[in-house]
Amino acid sequence: MDSLYLDFLKGMLKPLAATAVVLMAVVLSFAQNLGLEKEMVYSIARAFLQLSVIGFVLEFIFSRENAGWIVLAYLFMVVVAGYTAGQRAKHVPRGKYIAVASILAGTSVTMFLLVVLNVFPFTPRYIIPVAGMMVGNAMTVTGVTMKRLREDLKMQKSLVETALALGATPRQATVQQVKRALVIALSPVLDNAKTVGLISLPGAMTGLIMGGASPLEAIQLQIVVMNMLIGAATVSSITSTYLCWPVFFTKAYQLETKVFTTE
Repeated sequence: MDSLYLDFLKGMLKPLAATAVVLMAVVLSFAQNLGLEKEMVYSIARAFLQLSVIGFVLEFIFSRENAGWIVLAYLFMVVVAGYTAGQRAKHVPRGKYIAVASILAGTSVTMFLLVVLNVFPFTPRYIIPVAGMMVGNAMTVTGVTMKRLREDLKMQKSLVETALALGATPRQATVQQVKRALVIALSPVLDNAKTVGLISLPGAMTGLIMGGASPLEAIQLQIVVMNMLIGAATVSSITSTYLCWPVFFTKAYQLETKVFTTE
């Protein structure tokens, strides 16, 4: 254990040296009167602490090779991601719970398929990093979907109410708003897939190449990553729209007015 801490401290010399880049950003922020200096320092200090802690946690989990730790780490990521996505869509009632359920559905289904198809073995070294990428991406997409859907329903409240008055179900009355929210939320993921490798090299691919892997091996993994991100994001975002209907509408199929009066 002592050697582990010693190796960690030696390895942190380069990350500490790289903070010179943040110092440059702080100086530029001060020169331009942006007022972001404290936030920059706080952000990098928090990232430094969080990554250091998670490094030791992962070292512990990897050394155990226990399925229970994999599930526990995965659920922890889902809960934190759901809370964050719910914060972004804070005007959606029970938004945090909806986000957790949506992210859990999208990422678990995708992960299950990857394991069943033997794309990844069910070991901490593979599952936890892969789950982290999927959960983070699903978090962003789910938050945007929920927030955008509420905003569209608020702006087009009269159209939805007219459709409901004519006998439409909540699903029928909001089909256009749901489609628009999903398209807006998923477009960045799809655009990233279209330009991957042309504009920038993604993190997973870059990490493998810097670690000494062949570029051909790196692109194989990156293709898998892009596929799973699109799958998890799509399932999570669609699930969130279904789970939002009960909080947007009353049992009598009327818009829940109080949901759309808050700013």
